[in-house]
Amino acid sequence: MNKQMQLQALAQQILDDSVTPDLKAQATQLVFGAGNPDADIVFIGEAPGKNEDLKGEPFVGAAGKFLNEMLASIGMERSNIYITNIVKYRPPNNRDPLPEEKKAFLPYLQAQLEIIQPKIVVTLGRHSMNCFLPDLQISQVHGEPKRIKLAEKNHPGEVLQLVIVPLFHPAAALYNGGMRQTLLDDFALIPEIIKKINES
Repeated sequence: MNKQMQLQALAQQILDDSVTPDLKAQATQLVFGAGNPDADIVFIGEAPGKNEDLKGEPFVGAAGKFLNEMLASIGMERSNIYITNIVKYRPPNNRDPLPEEKKAFLPYLQAQLEIIQPKIVVTLGRHSMNCFLPDLQISQVHGEPKRIKLAEKNHPGEVLQLVIVPLFHPAAALYNGGMRQTLLDDFALIPEIIKKINES
């Protein structure tokens, strides 16, 4: 089974396992993830918003447009990356995902990463960062790569080594002009981080 098929099977498993049934009941559809299953970079946001819920794809609204701009600024396109959220259904009225909702989806998010095997995971926003780096403050560590190890769920005994790069959420830049430049500056570090990983 190639990676794309494995990801499709995982999306089906979320439906079969009836993850967060209350959230599912008020959402239009599952927003699983999109992009290149062989990507070196996976971007992880928090949860789908209204546009994402309707289209079934992450980051298609205003924050998504800014994300595309930032990708272009480092010579990348969406077709080069994979993008997903922790929580795969839209929370009502775009509220923050609840701790138990994030917890319910975490094993599936990890399974996604095990299939894709990215070199870098870019977390967008504090919710996403705190899934991997629970004790850190995004205002202090944004743009700084952190190595972590996760015990693989599907391959006991194996370890998934990830480099996490915490960034502010692109939506933050829509409300705060100064944040926009911070995000662009942090984004500019990504090619160098990849280069270092390839050399190590």
